Amino acid sequence: MTRKALSAAFVLLVATLALGAYAWYQQQTGRSGEGPVGGPVELPSTQGHFSLEQLEADQLAVLFFGYTHCPDVCPMNMAVMRQVLQALDDEQRRRLVPVMVSVDPERDTLEHLEEYVGYFGEAFIGATGSPAQLEEIAERYGVVWRRVEAPDSAMGYTVDHTASLFLVDRQGEIQRRVLYSPTPGPLQAAVEEALGDA
Repeated sequence: MTRKALSAAFVLLVATLALGAYAWYQQQTGRSGEGPVGGPVELPSTQGHFSLEQLEADQLAVLFFGYTHCPDVCPMNMAVMRQVLQALDDEQRRRLVPVMVSVDPERDTLEHLEEYVGYFGEAFIGATGSPAQLEEIAERYGVVWRRVEAPDSAMGYTVDHTASLFLVDRQGEIQRRVLYSPTPGPLQAAVEEALGDA
């Protein structure tokens, strides 16, 4: 067999293995590769019943799934959201609604959430719900989390979770998904672009 034929056979083998691995991933996760579909979010919140449908036509929610006992990623994401809000003009700020959805309803009561989000600004909304409600919403948004026992910690357990931010309109359509960053640049760019498109 010539070198060219061997190279072609090798490329074909790699492609076949890649397709097989992708098919296995789809089967295991139940996902088609199309990404998060978004959709309605209706939960008890620190400002009463919260629903994306309550947003005005030109507003977007910045959704973040986290929990108040998170030692690093969550306060960093919240601080980034606050920095982006502060950098906007008054009209842009009115059009952006920051919402933290807690995936730790066992500890994050609405009273505790209200105290926590209050540290970041009056505009912030904290929301949570039953495990079933949260799991249904999280599945649609491509968010995963898992409880990790920490018997040697005073907290008792931590929660590993997706750290992305979602810019979502009142219909639940995801306008932008922003990967975690400790700096406000990525979210700032996504917000300005999304608000310009809306």
